[in-house]
Amino acid sequence: MKTDFDSFKNKDLFRPVIFQTDFNNFDSLTLNQAWSLFFTAGQEDKVLGLEPELGRFFNNLLIAVGVTGTLTALFISTIN
Repeated sequence: MKTDFDSFKNKDLFRPVIFQTDFNNFDSLTLNQAWSLFFTAGQEDKVLGLEPELGRFFNNLLIAVGVTGTLTALFISTIN
């Protein structure tokens, strides 16, 4: 069996997605792509799928954690 696929010539084969030549071409990222890249450390941009609900959920969760932490700090600082 002869194969003509040379994995050493394909430089993008083992590189993270964000460093591949055909990755983004300056298009805007969706929320799911951004969170997928965050969770996989830049290895894959379609782990969370193509529907935007999960990306919105993680954004809202991040905002809620920040607001809760700020309000908690303000509340505790006024008690002392």
